[in-house]
Amino acid sequence: MATFTLVALAVLFVALGGCTVVAVRRWNVAAVVNTLAASAVVVLSLVLVAETESAWTGGLVTTALPLWVAVAGILHSIGMLGWYESVWWWDHLTHTVSAALLTALVYASLIVAVDAGAVGALAPSAVPFATLAFVLLVGVFWELIELLARAVGERYDIEPVLVHYGWRDTAFDLCFDLVGAVVIVALDVRLFVGIAARFPALTGTALNWAGGLVAVGSIIIVLVLGVSEHHDAW
Repeated sequence: MATFTLVALAVLFVALGGCTVVAVRRWNVAAVVNTLAASAVVVLSLVLVAETESAWTGGLVTTALPLWVAVAGILHSIGMLGWYESVWWWDHLTHTVSAALLTALVYASLIVAVDAGAVGALAPSAVPFATLAFVLLVGVFWELIELLARAVGERYDIEPVLVHYGWRDTAFDLCFDLVGAVVIVALDVRLFVGIAARFPALTGTALNWAGGLVAVGSIIIVLVLGVSEHHDAW
């Protein structure tokens, strides 16, 4: 990697570490969990780059993935330390950046999987729409996880790892998820196609499993929340 990239990643990783330290000093368990999770994802992206960099063409791809992951992670970590409540647009920014990253990965994966015939009868012309639908479903799944985290926290009187701020916030979250997704698809960002193309069969399998996980997971969470509310009502 270029020196600039290494310096940028180092700065972002130190910032994540700083967020973790602040969260620990505040005894904010949710923020600690989220900052550590964000750091772990950054490390995983770096490991992926280190293991496969020699097989990729061009430096843009290798730098984009860990940098994008790190930026999304630091935005979320700062938000968990209070900026989601104090800065009205911070949540919108975080969702847009994270959704754009997810969309770029899904878009590239679908392009490769469709070309390899690994995702059924989906036509190449339908890839942009399938990408938007997939990202929106993941957004709904995430919001359901936040609802479940709140329900668990209330039931056991513990601080939820993820915070749900209400249905109005959920609607805004999904809107900005869609904004990030539309920007990537509209600009035809194929930044990660080269990565997915190295593992076409694995890419198709991962997409199918991810889609199944999101669908089944969403149904299970809805059922759990429904049963929980019914139980509380009685």
